[in-house]
Amino acid sequence: MVIRLFSWTAFPLVLGASLAWALAWMHAGVAPYRAFALPLVAANLFVAVCERLLPMHRSWLRSRGDVHVDGGLALSVALVSAILGRVITPLGAGAAMSYASVLGGDVWPSGWPLLVQLVLALVVAELPKYWAHRLEHEWAPLWRIHATHHSAQRLYWLNAGRFHPLDAALDYGLGVGTLLLLGCGDAVIALFVLVSGVHGVFQHANLPLRCGPLNWFFSMAELHRWHHAPDTERSNHNYGQNLIVWDVVFGTRYLPAREQPGDAVG
Repeated sequence: MVIRLFSWTAFPLVLGASLAWALAWMHAGVAPYRAFALPLVAANLFVAVCERLLPMHRSWLRSRGDVHVDGGLALSVALVSAILGRVITPLGAGAAMSYASVLGGDVWPSGWPLLVQLVLALVVAELPKYWAHRLEHEWAPLWRIHATHHSAQRLYWLNAGRFHPLDAALDYGLGVGTLLLLGCGDAVIALFVLVSGVHGVFQHANLPLRCGPLNWFFSMAELHRWHHAPDTERSNHNYGQNLIVWDVVFGTRYLPAREQPGDAVG
């Protein structure tokens, strides 16, 4: 009963608590780019501890000599994101202001409630990220970069950051960069980064997660494990990073009803 309850509630509760924490800090005057940091760290620690207690596959608990690799790549992703953030934020904001003046108003609906803007940001940013991820699987030059992520021999919380720096730069530029160009505000972008981080660690977690109807919106672990399957017939699906909606639109969502992925990934 405890495992079943955990499986169905862990992701939505932690995601909701993380958003509430960040929003409370913003309301208290903490800068958006700082408000998401501690909730994101706490979510990672929560998943890391829970994996030891309730693993999906006990074979994934054993190190394959990958912890230092995953840790190093995760740090490089954080560094790339920080550098790109400083570079593209003023450029994107300037571009948004320039064509807003031409159009006679802002493109981004900044007057909408913050959480509604967040949902819109997730959907909009996912579209270019979806096609980039799909091309990484279908075009050899990009696959050479993305293969770093799929070289993992198991799925666990830390390999959510197992990305080549160029892959991380492409993903950040297409996601956050797109939102900046549309004139999205700092608070929404901070929440977008928080959702991406919390979702990513649960997406790769070695936990028995179940999402039910949410599997038609989020690209959560039940879907993403198929994306890491060792055969391309199954793995060339479920390209969404945060959301599965564009996979639904373009016919690449894959979640068989009577089959479960094993512990082999590659």
